[in-house]
Amino acid sequence: MVLLIVALLLGGLVPTLSGQIEQRRNSETAKQLDEIQQALIGFAIINGRLPCPATSTSNGVESPAGGDCGSPNFYNGFVPAATLGLSGTDSSGYAVDSWGNRIHYAVTSWSSASPAVNNVFTTPSGMSQVGISNLTSPNLLVCNSASATGFSGSSCGTNNSLTSNGVVAVIFSTGRNGAQGSAGIDEASNLDGNRTFVSHTPTPVGATNGEFDDIVIWMSPNVLINRMVAAGRLP
Repeated sequence: MVLLIVALLLGGLVPTLSGQIEQRRNSETAKQLDEIQQALIGFAIINGRLPCPATSTSNGVESPAGGDCGSPNFYNGFVPAATLGLSGTDSSGYAVDSWGNRIHYAVTSWSSASPAVNNVFTTPSGMSQVGISNLTSPNLLVCNSASATGFSGSSCGTNNSLTSNGVVAVIFSTGRNGAQGSAGIDEASNLDGNRTFVSHTPTPVGATNGEFDDIVIWMSPNVLINRMVAAGRLP
């Protein structure tokens, strides 16, 4: 009888402990994403541009080295942890979240027509050539849902955007379920290699758009510009 009571008590503790562990992992990963964003800003201040994403074969180094990213590397790469000098990496040099999954990084491919500068935010001196007043059109989009009317690989659709303008970078963890959660359309939209991404509160298995536990943050052009101006890197 005593053993039965102890077993019941321990059994009741397991879900609580499991929930606490997952909450801690979520918090640690969110903090890690913020630190990555600060490292990206620091890189931009030093180099006058944002780094390109790492590819699945570049061992955590931006690809190509030196910037001016090539298609389709803008939207479906990983955090270039080796280039940024970050800790918390796997044996291949990629930044990983609290579940051991590689952290994704997308950067805008926006190019300026006048003055003509390709891949403005990742090309050396691209931002300074274009000038502050022309740096307001990065083309990454963060949306609330992948099922909204008009949602596509290039548009959030109707009343679905989380930002009034485009953003320069998106950093995200695929969460506890990792790539397995990509069967849900919201999570799948973050891994399909185009410039629209989805972010919202977590939803369970069986939700309308499927399970969603991605942790997504993004960089406003205003934040990047402000930090670079303060550091004297933009005129």
